[in-house]
Amino acid sequence: MRETDQSDLPEFCQKPTLVLGCGNLLFGDDGFGCALVAYVQSHHRVPEDACLLDVGTGVRKLLFTLCLSPVRPQRLLVVDALDAGHPPGELFEIDPADIPVVKLDDFSLHQLPTSNLLRELQETSGVEVRVLACQTGPLPQEVRPGLSPPLEAALPRAAEWLVREYLPASAHHARIPPGDYPIEADRAMARDPRSAVAPRSQIPGRGQEC
Repeated sequence: MRETDQSDLPEFCQKPTLVLGCGNLLFGDDGFGCALVAYVQSHHRVPEDACLLDVGTGVRKLLFTLCLSPVRPQRLLVVDALDAGHPPGELFEIDPADIPVVKLDDFSLHQLPTSNLLRELQETSGVEVRVLACQTGPLPQEVRPGLSPPLEAALPRAAEWLVREYLPASAHHARIPPGDYPIEADRAMARDPRSAVAPRSQIPGRGQEC
Protein backbone atom coordinates (compact mmCIF):
# COMPACT_ATOMS: atom_id res chain seq x y z
CA MET A 1 0.00 0.00 0.00
CA ARG A 2 1.49 3.32 -1.02
CA GLU A 3 1.98 6.06 1.52
CA THR A 4 -0.50 8.91 1.45
CA ASP A 5 0.77 11.89 -0.51
CA GLN A 6 0.08 15.04 1.53
CA SER A 7 -1.04 16.79 -1.66
CA ASP A 8 -3.89 14.29 -1.87
CA LEU A 9 -5.30 15.41 1.48
CA PRO A 10 -8.05 18.04 1.83
CA GLU A 11 -6.64 21.49 2.44
CA PHE A 12 -8.39 21.74 5.81
CA CYS A 13 -6.24 18.84 7.05
CA GLN A 14 -3.03 20.60 6.07
CA LYS A 15 -3.56 24.06 7.56
CA PRO A 16 -2.10 24.62 11.06
CA THR A 17 -5.26 26.48 12.14
CA LEU A 18 -8.78 25.31 11.34
CA VAL A 19 -12.01 27.11 12.27
CA LEU A 20 -15.35 25.38 11.68
CA GLY A 21 -18.61 27.32 11.72
CA CYS A 22 -21.52 25.00 12.47
CA GLY A 23 -25.28 25.40 12.26
CA ASN A 24 -28.26 25.76 9.98
CA LEU A 25 -28.76 29.19 8.42
CA LEU A 26 -32.36 28.32 7.61
CA PHE A 27 -33.35 28.18 11.28
CA GLY A 28 -32.64 31.55 12.80
CA ASP A 29 -29.99 31.73 15.50
CA ASP A 30 -28.88 28.15 14.84
CA GLY A 31 -26.84 29.54 11.94
CA PHE A 32 -24.55 31.68 14.12
CA GLY A 33 -21.41 29.61 13.50
CA CYS A 34 -21.87 29.81 9.73
CA ALA A 35 -22.63 33.54 9.90
CA LEU A 36 -19.48 34.18 11.94
CA VAL A 37 -17.25 32.47 9.36
CA ALA A 38 -18.81 34.59 6.61
CA TYR A 39 -18.40 37.75 8.71
CA VAL A 40 -14.70 37.12 9.37
CA GLN A 41 -14.02 36.28 5.74
CA SER A 42 -15.67 39.49 4.58
CA HIS A 43 -14.14 41.80 7.22
CA HIS A 44 -10.64 40.40 7.75
CA ARG A 45 -7.79 38.95 5.76
CA VAL A 46 -7.43 35.25 6.50
CA PRO A 47 -3.73 34.29 6.64
CA GLU A 48 -2.32 31.50 4.51
CA ASP A 49 -1.78 29.19 7.46
CA ALA A 50 -5.45 29.18 8.46
CA CYS A 51 -8.63 27.72 7.02
CA LEU A 52 -12.15 28.92 7.86
CA LEU A 53 -15.01 26.70 6.77
CA ASP A 54 -18.79 26.98 6.93
CA VAL A 55 -19.59 23.31 7.54
CA GLY A 56 -23.31 23.80 8.14
CA THR A 57 -24.73 20.63 9.69
CA GLY A 58 -22.02 18.41 8.19
CA VAL A 59 -19.35 18.81 10.85
CA ARG A 60 -19.34 15.14 11.84
CA LYS A 61 -18.08 14.00 8.41
CA LEU A 62 -15.28 16.52 8.44
CA LEU A 63 -14.22 15.58 11.96
CA PHE A 64 -14.22 11.92 11.00
CA THR A 65 -11.91 12.78 8.08
CA LEU A 66 -9.60 14.64 10.46
CA CYS A 67 -9.47 11.65 12.83
CA LEU A 68 -8.40 9.37 9.98
CA SER A 69 -5.99 11.79 8.34
CA PRO A 70 -2.22 11.31 8.86
CA VAL A 71 -1.88 15.13 8.81
CA ARG A 72 -4.03 17.35 11.01
CA PRO A 73 -4.27 20.99 12.13
CA GLN A 74 -2.43 22.03 15.25
CA ARG A 75 -5.42 24.07 16.45
CA LEU A 76 -9.13 23.54 15.91
CA LEU A 77 -11.92 25.92 16.85
CA VAL A 78 -15.56 24.86 16.53
CA VAL A 79 -18.13 27.67 16.59
CA ASP A 80 -21.77 26.91 17.24
CA ALA A 81 -24.94 28.32 18.78
CA LEU A 82 -26.19 26.63 21.94
CA ASP A 83 -28.87 27.05 24.55
CA ALA A 84 -27.09 26.98 27.91
CA GLY A 85 -29.34 29.38 29.80
CA HIS A 86 -27.26 32.51 29.20
CA PRO A 87 -28.61 35.84 27.90
CA PRO A 88 -29.09 35.67 24.10
CA GLY A 89 -25.96 36.75 22.26
CA GLU A 90 -23.56 35.95 25.12
CA LEU A 91 -20.33 34.27 24.02
CA PHE A 92 -18.77 31.52 26.10
CA GLU A 93 -16.46 28.54 25.79
CA ILE A 94 -17.36 24.97 26.62
CA ASP A 95 -15.25 21.87 26.93
CA PRO A 96 -15.80 19.50 23.97
CA ALA A 97 -16.91 16.86 26.45
CA ASP A 98 -19.68 19.15 27.70
CA ILE A 99 -21.61 19.71 24.46
CA PRO A 100 -25.22 19.67 25.70
CA VAL A 101 -27.17 16.49 25.05
CA VAL A 102 -29.71 18.46 23.03
CA LYS A 103 -26.96 19.12 20.45
CA LEU A 104 -25.59 15.60 20.25
CA ASP A 105 -28.32 14.49 17.86
CA ASP A 106 -27.16 17.19 15.44
CA PHE A 107 -23.72 15.62 15.37
CA SER A 108 -24.39 11.89 15.74
CA LEU A 109 -22.31 9.59 13.56
CA HIS A 110 -23.76 6.11 14.03
CA GLN A 111 -24.49 7.15 17.64
CA LEU A 112 -20.94 8.50 18.05
CA PRO A 113 -21.33 12.13 19.19
CA THR A 114 -19.10 14.95 18.08
CA SER A 115 -17.75 15.30 21.60
CA ASN A 116 -16.10 11.87 21.23
CA LEU A 117 -14.52 12.84 17.91
CA LEU A 118 -13.24 16.12 19.34
CA ARG A 119 -11.87 14.34 22.41
CA GLU A 120 -10.06 11.84 20.18
CA LEU A 121 -8.48 14.66 18.19
CA GLN A 122 -7.38 16.38 21.36
CA GLU A 123 -6.22 13.45 23.47
CA THR A 124 -4.97 11.01 20.85
CA SER A 125 -3.82 13.26 18.03
CA GLY A 126 -2.55 16.22 20.05
CA VAL A 127 -4.81 18.77 18.35
CA GLU A 128 -5.73 21.78 20.49
CA VAL A 129 -9.54 21.80 20.44
CA ARG A 130 -11.76 24.62 21.65
CA VAL A 131 -15.49 25.26 21.26
CA LEU A 132 -16.82 28.83 21.11
CA ALA A 133 -20.56 29.02 21.66
CA CYS A 134 -23.13 31.78 21.42
CA GLN A 135 -26.34 31.66 23.40
CA THR A 136 -29.37 31.47 21.11
CA GLY A 137 -32.73 33.09 21.45
CA PRO A 138 -35.85 30.98 20.76
CA LEU A 139 -35.31 28.91 17.61
CA PRO A 140 -38.07 28.87 14.96
CA GLN A 141 -40.07 25.71 14.39
CA GLU A 142 -40.14 26.33 10.65
CA VAL A 143 -37.72 27.69 8.08
CA ARG A 144 -36.85 31.27 9.00
CA PRO A 145 -33.39 32.47 7.89
CA GLY A 146 -31.60 35.26 9.69
CA LEU A 147 -30.12 35.85 13.13
CA SER A 148 -32.02 37.60 15.90
CA PRO A 149 -30.78 41.12 16.83
CA PRO A 150 -28.78 39.93 19.90
CA LEU A 151 -26.85 37.37 17.86
CA GLU A 152 -26.39 39.75 14.94
CA ALA A 153 -24.87 42.22 17.41
CA ALA A 154 -22.60 39.48 18.77
CA LEU A 155 -20.93 38.87 15.40
CA PRO A 156 -18.37 41.75 15.63
CA ARG A 157 -17.43 40.74 19.18
CA ALA A 158 -17.03 37.10 18.24
CA ALA A 159 -15.07 37.99 15.10
CA GLU A 160 -12.66 40.21 17.04
CA TRP A 161 -12.09 37.44 19.59
CA LEU A 162 -11.57 34.85 16.85
CA VAL A 163 -9.10 37.04 14.96
CA ARG A 164 -7.05 37.85 18.05
CA GLU A 165 -7.01 34.23 19.25
CA TYR A 166 -6.58 32.41 15.94
CA LEU A 167 -5.66 34.82 13.15
CA PRO A 168 -3.18 37.26 14.71
CA ALA A 169 -1.50 37.84 11.34
CA SER A 170 -4.72 39.43 10.11
CA ALA A 171 -5.17 41.79 13.07
CA HIS A 172 -3.40 44.63 11.26
CA HIS A 173 -5.53 44.10 8.17
CA ALA A 174 -8.94 44.37 9.81
CA ARG A 175 -11.31 46.41 7.71
CA ILE A 176 -13.68 47.32 10.55
CA PRO A 177 -13.15 50.82 12.01
CA PRO A 178 -12.91 51.04 15.83
CA GLY A 179 -16.08 53.13 15.86
CA ASP A 180 -18.07 50.06 15.02
CA TYR A 181 -17.42 48.68 18.53
CA PRO A 182 -19.26 50.96 20.95
CA ILE A 183 -20.20 48.26 23.44
CA GLU A 184 -18.19 48.31 26.65
CA ALA A 185 -17.49 44.58 26.42
CA ASP A 186 -15.87 45.21 23.08
CA ARG A 187 -13.64 47.91 24.52
CA ALA A 188 -12.61 45.51 27.26
CA MET A 189 -11.90 42.88 24.64
CA ALA A 190 -9.57 45.27 22.82
CA ARG A 191 -7.45 45.19 25.98
CA ASP A 192 -7.91 41.46 26.64
CA PRO A 193 -9.51 39.28 23.93
CA ARG A 194 -10.61 36.68 26.47
CA SER A 195 -12.66 39.25 28.41
CA ALA A 196 -15.52 39.12 25.91
CA VAL A 197 -15.90 35.37 26.22
CA ALA A 198 -17.12 33.83 29.44
CA PRO A 199 -14.58 31.30 30.79
CA ARG A 200 -15.54 27.65 31.06
CA SER A 201 -15.63 27.92 34.85
CA GLN A 202 -18.65 30.25 34.59
CA ILE A 203 -20.68 27.80 32.51
CA PRO A 204 -23.21 26.06 34.73
CA GLY A 205 -22.60 22.35 35.22
CA ARG A 206 -22.41 20.87 31.71
CA GLY A 207 -22.16 23.00 30.36
CA GLN A 208 -8.69 31.85 4.30
CA GLU A 209 -11.23 30.50 2.76
CA CYS A 210 -9.88 27.27 1.37
